[in-house]
Amino acid sequence: MRIGTWNLEGRWSANHSQLLKKEACDIWLLTEVPTAFGLDGGALYRSAPMTETKSWAAVWSNGDAVPSPSPHPAAATAVLDGILLCSCVLPWRSARRWWPAGDTGDVVAMTTAALGRLRARMLEAPGAVVWGGDWNHALHEREVAGTYHGRAEIGKLRFELRLQIPTEYMPHAKAGLLSIDHIAVPVAWHLTDCRRVVATAAGKRLSDHDAYIVDIRS
Repeated sequence: MRIGTWNLEGRWSANHSQLLKKEACDIWLLTEVPTAFGLDGGALYRSAPMTETKSWAAVWSNGDAVPSPSPHPAAATAVLDGILLCSCVLPWRSARRWWPAGDTGDVVAMTTAALGRLRARMLEAPGAVVWGGDWNHALHEREVAGTYHGRAEIGKLRFELRLQIPTEYMPHAKAGLLSIDHIAVPVAWHLTDCRRVVATAAGKRLSDHDAYIVDIRS
């Protein structure tokens, strides 16, 4: 199974479509997904709107996934062959003015609240959980977008859910930083590859975020 994540930043063009098609993922855990998004051969399951022109997150699958009630406005969930797929955005330091009203307080409080709602949904899943998206937290070394408290809370949840995060040491698009876009899969699954896809076309950025791809055997 090939799983990818990419923050599209609300952008869409033939180049975006081409990158997604070229990587041939079975599942995409997408964030900041434009209303113009269109990818043949599968189905897209969106979160609540982030703005009039994009959703916070979405799950795309080329299989027979079915939508599942989302635990949070910034998350999208679907179930594929008994596997709960969750794509989400987590709060960043300046998120307050955009963030859904249900999570109050500063960025630490918002992150704790969002993770609590995601935790409840993922823990009740009867089968495996695949969780990804733009978490706005590096999981090691320097922290720029998120907080060290938020990083610690993500770590607690990942161990509670018994997930491995192949992307945790992958490089960010900005030199010297580690990725804030992640894919987590069960520790029992065998990872065969994890890589970054630089999101450019004709020398121009398609997004400030690069895409990340993992290949696994369950």
